[in-house]
Amino acid sequence: MLEKMTYFPQIVFTTSKKEYAFEAFEYDVTDFLRKPILFPRFQKTLEKVEQNILQLNKTANFSSINEMYVKQDGRLIRVPYKEVLYFENVGDYIKVFTENGNYIIYGALKSIDARLEYPGFMKVHRSYIVNLEKIKDIEDNTLVIEKKVIPISRAHKPTLLKTINIL
Repeated sequence: MLEKMTYFPQIVFTTSKKEYAFEAFEYDVTDFLRKPILFPRFQKTLEKVEQNILQLNKTANFSSINEMYVKQDGRLIRVPYKEVLYFENVGDYIKVFTENGNYIIYGALKSIDARLEYPGFMKVHRSYIVNLEKIKDIEDNTLVIEKKVIPISRAHKPTLLKTINIL
């Protein structure tokens, strides 16, 4: 089964035959427990699994703080948050506008808003999430990013005005 897998979850082999241990580690499994399993050894395996999970989460969090990946033509394209101008809701899709091009992803703006880790994004309208660093101008109920005029809803305007540094 392991020969056919492309993704390897954390795997712990348990068997009474120690000769399988070498083969198990050939597949980079998390651990190997020989039966009968003693509780102290089982605890050590659980600690190893927990450490692996913590390390994986730490790596994933670093990535999610700085960047996102957008699926385009069967590839995952790395897009640093600092390059994103804004997100626009278009039906069942989200258009991601960046300094280097645009991408279309399937989903709802609400789910994008919940998953964004970068603190510089704000929902300013039911159809737009903007990168606050990219705002050029704010006038009445609109803002400008690059040459795009984006509406600001009445519900989101007070939060936006509290967020920016007005002198």
